[in-house]
Amino acid sequence: MKKNISSSGRKVLVICGPTATGKTSLAYRLAELFDGEIISADSRQVYRGMDIGTGKDLPKNSKWHQLQKTTGYWETTKGIRIWGYDLISPKENFSVSKYVKITDKIIDDIFKRGKLPIVVGGTGLYIKGLTKGIETLNVRRNLWLRKLLKNKTWEELFEELATLDPLRAGSLNASDKKNPRRLIRAIEVAQWKIKRGQKAETFKVKDFDILYVGLNCKPDILTERINKRVEERLENGLLGEIKRLTDKEGVGWNFQSMNGLGYRQWKKYFEGKKSKDEIITAWKIAEKNYAKRQMTWFKKDEKINWFDVSGLGYKKSIERLVKKWHNMNISNSENNN
Repeated sequence: MKKNISSSGRKVLVICGPTATGKTSLAYRLAELFDGEIISADSRQVYRGMDIGTGKDLPKNSKWHQLQKTTGYWETTKGIRIWGYDLISPKENFSVSKYVKITDKIIDDIFKRGKLPIVVGGTGLYIKGLTKGIETLNVRRNLWLRKLLKNKTWEELFEELATLDPLRAGSLNASDKKNPRRLIRAIEVAQWKIKRGQKAETFKVKDFDILYVGLNCKPDILTERINKRVEERLENGLLGEIKRLTDKEGVGWNFQSMNGLGYRQWKKYFEGKKSKDEIITAWKIAEKNYAKRQMTWFKKDEKINWFDVSGLGYKKSIERLVKKWHNMNISNSENNN
């Protein structure tokens, strides 16, 4: 078991790992035990009205509190706040830069109120941006460049990136290589670096004492959990949710929000080009592939303490680890009483 303890008093707990491993339910439990508030780090859960397909899974009778246009929180009956859900309309584009700007303010507010921020999710770039910062986060969009590149194929975009930044191109996984939006952003950043002589942008390093908890399980068990989750989302009314978004709210299939897992797969079904069973099969495969990509990302971080969710007693082991890491806060609280 690894330890990740620093002298900083700004403690942040991170719960990460692949989809369908029970990260959110664990976060609720730890928020109760350690007086915490939850911050979602999921790129799909930022959209309002996209609840079933993104797996927001809010406890019954949770209430929404709107603070500003892009800031608000859900509160459970036990008083636990959940941040990071429902930040924008599904008709709007979103980015990790916007996410970090919003959640930086949220996490400062949580600290001021003496609570423990618990970051939970499977979007590795969001977690990195929130907890560590990203050097190129504030590289502005180059609208002229984007217009120039928008009609190029992913093969052409990848070739362009490989010419500008071969190291970045070589680091992309199979999915990102075929994602035009991400390739265009990578080209944008690569050109920005070249113009500045490859100098890294000055940015503020996050001064946090972070404990990373990673959840995982054996591949066959994870496959069962993913398949079960897909079926549950269908039973909970996913198709009705998609129909409402497209027919009543005018959310097009070409919107960024509809490119998420659990949504984009259904385009051909609604167009009458594929059967429901074909879509379900494709969706399950896509979720499993996504889980593999998530693990590839998270396995690079040696600070993550991994727990097998299929084993007995893993929750108690996590609670003990968190308590040991968190005990400085507990001791200070006891001394002040």
